[in-house]
Amino acid sequence: MNFVLDQGWAFYWGTSQWTSAEILEACEIASTLGLVRPIVEQPVYNLLERNKVEFEFADLYKKYKLGLTTWSPLSSGILTGKYSTGTPKGSRLEDPRMKVMLPNSADLIAKAAKLQTIAKELDCPLALLAIAWCLTNANVSTVLLGAKTPAQLKENLKALEIVDKITPEVKAKMDELVPFVPKEPQPDKSTMLRARHL
Repeated sequence: MNFVLDQGWAFYWGTSQWTSAEILEACEIASTLGLVRPIVEQPVYNLLERNKVEFEFADLYKKYKLGLTTWSPLSSGILTGKYSTGTPKGSRLEDPRMKVMLPNSADLIAKAAKLQTIAKELDCPLALLAIAWCLTNANVSTVLLGAKTPAQLKENLKALEIVDKITPEVKAKMDELVPFVPKEPQPDKSTMLRARHL
């Protein structure tokens, strides 16, 4: 990566979907060899998938000041609420491949439905609540949005207007409805693939 940086082709570098152990190893190798270490990771982060960001990476924020460019704030559309009455035609969950990627989608949809009560209390759509919640995490530098249309993007950007409504009390209510329980990291397919080829 230093070659790319030295050529001026990039100013910094980061990782995407790496484990905490992989990022730690990259940072330690960079420090040992006097190279530029990664400054940002791009993990999935949303109300239904919190483990990496809130548990696995905790030491990396302190030790290396790692930033995060998170993605999937709406959990493949589940946190929009559109699946609360079934699977809409043409939606992601109608695709059989998504059922393989999200085998627990029924459980996730049930959790999203519980969060609708908070969205109603704050007088905002569930999608905006979910995006705003991601923005309240001090370790999150950026939240990537997956809007399909300009109208969706404009709507999603309204989350900036409700960030201040996500108070510690509101977060506590959300945690009661959808509790976060830290789990030990599990190897995923991309980690195993990188281990084989690097």
